[in-house]
Amino acid sequence: MASTMVTSMEMPEKIVHAQLETGGTRDRKAEALEDSGRQELQLSLPLKPPALDEHHHSPDIARVLCRSRREMELPNAAALVLVLAATLSVAVAYDPLDPNGNITMKWDVMSWTPDGYVATVTINNFQMYRQIMAPGWTVGWTWAKREVIWSMVGAQATEQGDCSKFKANLPHSCRRTPAVVDLLPGVPYNQQIANCCRGGVVSAYGQDPSASVAAFQISVGQAGTTNRTVKVPKNFTLLGPGPGYTCGPAKVVPSTVFLTADHRRKTQALMTWNVTCTYSQHLASKYPTCCVSFSSFYNDTIVPCAKCACGCDHKTCARTDRDSKRLMSASGKSAVAAHPVPVAARGHVNRQSAAPLLQCTTHMCPVRVHWHVKLNYHDYWRAKVTVTNFNYRMNYTGWTLVAQHPNLDNITEVFSFDYKPVVSYGSINDTALFYGMKFFNDQLMEAGPYGNVQSEVLMRKDDTTFTFRQGWAFPRKIYFNGDECLMPPPDSYPYMPNSAPAAASALSLVISSMAAVVAFLALLMA
Repeated sequence: MASTMVTSMEMPEKIVHAQLETGGTRDRKAEALEDSGRQELQLSLPLKPPALDEHHHSPDIARVLCRSRREMELPNAAALVLVLAATLSVAVAYDPLDPNGNITMKWDVMSWTPDGYVATVTINNFQMYRQIMAPGWTVGWTWAKREVIWSMVGAQATEQGDCSKFKANLPHSCRRTPAVVDLLPGVPYNQQIANCCRGGVVSAYGQDPSASVAAFQISVGQAGTTNRTVKVPKNFTLLGPGPGYTCGPAKVVPSTVFLTADHRRKTQALMTWNVTCTYSQHLASKYPTCCVSFSSFYNDTIVPCAKCACGCDHKTCARTDRDSKRLMSASGKSAVAAHPVPVAARGHVNRQSAAPLLQCTTHMCPVRVHWHVKLNYHDYWRAKVTVTNFNYRMNYTGWTLVAQHPNLDNITEVFSFDYKPVVSYGSINDTALFYGMKFFNDQLMEAGPYGNVQSEVLMRKDDTTFTFRQGWAFPRKIYFNGDECLMPPPDSYPYMPNSAPAAASALSLVISSMAAVVAFLALLMA
């Protein structure tokens, strides 16, 4: 199951790469010349080729016919490949449950300097249930000219680069392709601005809109000093914290309008451009990052996650907590020896040391979501949801869980999670966003005895649609932290028994008969 899905997901990337390697589409002039050449070739050929027998061979004519037929088929095949590549490449980055989700970076030029400008960069996460976790975001771009970064507030460039040509004041970064990260909490106030300094962590918009924004200020030198001379950067990249985001080109838009504190005066930026980045799970990981298992009160069968659901190749796992501590200690010592980390920065997660150390399981997924159909009432039914972490090196702060089920439009109560409906298409309300309660279970701890969170969901039945048959009570899709989890195959879902087994029926008949006899004898003796 897993291998089939991975192959189908890899097809768009292979097609796009094949198109790029062959040079893409050709210009119209070349196509016109080829079309005219083919027409002349067809006119020069006889209407009906002579019959080829053992006494009269015409290999030249046959070769020309085959070549012309191939040339006529090539443009059609190329057009088909181009259409498929465009369709599939768009579908890969499209999330049907959050069709408008994206991350938008807005650059507002607030003032001019003698050799450039000062801009406020705002990162808005408009994704309903996908956040940016620690170690946080990294934004990169390529300067259009020979710009440098004189100073930054609320963020910093990871490398200064070669600033040897500057004699007096050294710029903050001279790299033509800078990479910028957020500052850690607790930095001095003169290095902070609003919505900065959270270690790069950005909440999902549906979970906490006020924490779904990040910002920093940048002073750019050796750039233009007017709207006409400023060249917007290009080739934007975004890590959140790993790969998966693809950013479009910067587009100049109408200047942002700001309100003063008393809301009586409007000011506006001198120049504004936006960059939109979209997420693709296929680009982020070759395999899924979570899986789903099922169980129910009406069937003893527990449907586990598929074997190697998240890939089993080249993964280090620990069978016990003692093994995990030993492996983490060994890897930590080697990492510190190779890359010493300052004491002040050891609380910040390092990307190189964030490789997962998983508990040994058959599915080898960092996270498993278990959906249990627990109880059935006259007008209601109850499901229990458990999220388990199998990664010894990761705790998920501010986690999100999304489930799609037709009865989620009639939730009566969620007992231990916070809940919001996700309405992406008008009145269709079949998707729910669950996340932890603040200071209670909003942090999913690392693998171990405390590495799970759970809650129960009470839903009111709809007489027209409700049933326990054919797996209806189980969700259609599950997302954890914005990534879709691998579901069990439909034919393995717990089934609703049609009738009681024959042996059980016979036993119940004997018991009921004996009870009737005892009652009759007691009546006679009374």
